[in-house]
Amino acid sequence: MAEASREESSVPASEGQAPGAPGNGEEAAGGAGELDALRKKLAAAEENGRTQRDLYLRAAAELDNVRKRAQRDIESAHRYAIEGLAAELLAVRDGLELGVRNGGSADARTLLEGQEATLKLLDRTFDKFSVKQLDPAGQRFDPSLHEAVLMQESNSAQPNTVLQVVQPGYELKGRLLRPARVIVAKAAGS
Repeated sequence: MAEASREESSVPASEGQAPGAPGNGEEAAGGAGELDALRKKLAAAEENGRTQRDLYLRAAAELDNVRKRAQRDIESAHRYAIEGLAAELLAVRDGLELGVRNGGSADARTLLEGQEATLKLLDRTFDKFSVKQLDPAGQRFDPSLHEAVLMQESNSAQPNTVLQVVQPGYELKGRLLRPARVIVAKAAGS
């Protein structure tokens, strides 16, 4: 036993080691090459990480700029949404002002013609901006479009139909601006 332990100790250290273990001169040179390759891969990965971070920061900044620009556009749209309508209504106001100014010296016919011309200007403005008048005379009463101001007995009209329009309603592109105020028929004797 003592001799066996002496033989093991006389074996050079490099022969007793497993291949690729540190201390093996041949393998150490190969390990250094692998280490250099790993360092190069690490440096490339770090550079790629810096590049990707830079791209991310730029994209985030661009997204923030787009969001701010969109917010400014929305605020501007809200602030100046009625600019076109207001510009068109100036002609209507001018016509009304002219009628008032000349009201004392003009005859009734001239005033009527001026009012009709002003009303046509207003109607053209409404058409341009898709404002439509609701005139539900003879139609079935619809509480989502009409406001009943009075129920009146009628022998000639069906119950729950509009007998008379007191004040027309208006809608903007299909959305109700103001309901029509109407008198609604009810059955005689009800």
